[in-house]
Amino acid sequence: MADRNSRLSVKKKEKKVEGKASEEKDKGGKKADKVVKKPEKSPGEPKAEVEKTNGGDEGATGEAKISKENGEFEPIELPPFEIVKGEQMSAFYFKFQFRNVEYSSGRNKTLLCFRVDTAGGEAEPLKGYMEDEHATAHVEEAFFQQVLSNPSQECDVTWYVSSSPCPACAAKLTNVLRQRKKLRLSIFCSRLFDWDQPEIVEGLKALVSVGCKLRMMKPSDFVHVWETYVEKEDQSFAPWEDCQENYSYYMEKLAEILK
Repeated sequence: MADRNSRLSVKKKEKKVEGKASEEKDKGGKKADKVVKKPEKSPGEPKAEVEKTNGGDEGATGEAKISKENGEFEPIELPPFEIVKGEQMSAFYFKFQFRNVEYSSGRNKTLLCFRVDTAGGEAEPLKGYMEDEHATAHVEEAFFQQVLSNPSQECDVTWYVSSSPCPACAAKLTNVLRQRKKLRLSIFCSRLFDWDQPEIVEGLKALVSVGCKLRMMKPSDFVHVWETYVEKEDQSFAPWEDCQENYSYYMEKLAEILK
């Protein structure tokens, strides 16, 4: 993980991004913008365990440094890719990242809430959440590296994700399901990522063809995630005004993809 100065720099940058996203969210009417592509993942402020999955922290000193020669800012290498893993996410992350809007300004990471039920129900279900930062691999792939690494385990896995898989992740998940015959995966998505792109359509169709159950999150699903995976801290939650309408919109798009 980057050093303290890097983290402070990242926090300042994220606050600006979130502020801008809030302004954009208030502009215009419904369906004004298409769901945009996921840019590279930007870091957040996790209150959970952080696990490195790629490299060390040498040279990771912030977003930019000042050149001694001319006093100008020069870009430097970003901190290493990280996966944040814990039992619950912050209320802010849930309300912002999981909102099923038709645009995704500022929502440049994927949050994944999981439940793993083992065969026979003898053990307590394994629950938690993960989020990714600095995209070199995504949280969908990291789940099978860090949470469910045993390829022979028989279980039912349920995900609630802030965005549907990108083409690369869809392909990797398809391969996982082909190889792990005892694994059953259900994915509930808040938003569809770049749903009108041919490679997205092909990837989601392939994923469903190997047995994955792909659904959109309805209002009651957002309530369930809030109750199960969020640090509420005496806060209350009710689905936003257009939650049902956006759910219906995305359901139509998903039906078009899978027809």
